[in-house]
Amino acid sequence: MPKAKVNGVEVEFEPGMTVLQVAELAGEEIPRFCYHERLSIAGNCRMCLVEVKPGPPKPQASCALPAADNQEIFTNTPMVKKAREGVMEFLLINHPLDCPICDQGGECDLQDQAMGYGRDDSRYADNKRAVEEKSMGPLIKTVMTRCIQCTRCVRFITEVAGVPDIGLISRGEDVEITTYLGKAVASELSANVIDLCPVGALTSKPYAFNARPWELKKTESVDVMDALGSAIRVDSRGPAVLRVLPRLNEEINEEWISDKTRYAVDGLSRQRLDRPYLRENGKLRPATWAEALALVADKLKAAPADRIGVIAGDQQDAESMKA
Repeated sequence: MPKAKVNGVEVEFEPGMTVLQVAELAGEEIPRFCYHERLSIAGNCRMCLVEVKPGPPKPQASCALPAADNQEIFTNTPMVKKAREGVMEFLLINHPLDCPICDQGGECDLQDQAMGYGRDDSRYADNKRAVEEKSMGPLIKTVMTRCIQCTRCVRFITEVAGVPDIGLISRGEDVEITTYLGKAVASELSANVIDLCPVGALTSKPYAFNARPWELKKTESVDVMDALGSAIRVDSRGPAVLRVLPRLNEEINEEWISDKTRYAVDGLSRQRLDRPYLRENGKLRPATWAEALALVADKLKAAPADRIGVIAGDQQDAESMKA
């Protein structure tokens, strides 16, 4: 197997691995925005710069550079530090100071990496560019001025969800991410772009302004909304379940969940049935409780005892169980 040195530590790696993967094998953390293990390599955020020998005397994007035998990789030299600070400064040039009102606050890659790898001040004094909001449907809230064009959402929707609904338009400074023809994203996996987005450009519309991540109690669970049994994490505050997120499970759902899994929890607090309905000629009509209960009583009286079943569970109250 080929070997490479990462900061002087020798590691063996599989042929075909990238410099970023080899550095992570050696236990070095490489910052990144566009690189994602399950998506194709874009190499456009330039945050993962490292120094490589032999090679040109300038920083290299480690996510897109194939590792070679006897290569030397340096992830913490002054050149790399300066390069990452420069990249971070450029990424923040047009990024708004939205952190206090942004739903990504507290779990934002841009915040974390600006703290870890960025400069402590900004030298930019000109006007920031603003981008129009896009309509991506009822689940995805967009604030596209915050977007850093990492294209994770584009690659996910195209490669994993298989519906190329999102893309980049324009060039250079005018580039923006949008849905083609301004329509909602049609995939049943669409809300995974919320988890993928490393900044607050795509956040959850139903969950907007509900909570901060550090307020939430995180409970690992398994999804029951379909037959897949996806691994999920349920975030709650007090008695209220506020959101459901995917958990890593290589065998079952990798790290994606369907929109149904993610948003079924909203039924606990919103759009609950508050009045009975009766079905007449195939259509439902609102009814009074007296009418509905009388109909239930008639049906129960008419049914033989061995055809009557009861569903019990922890959502049931003791009185109806006794009855």
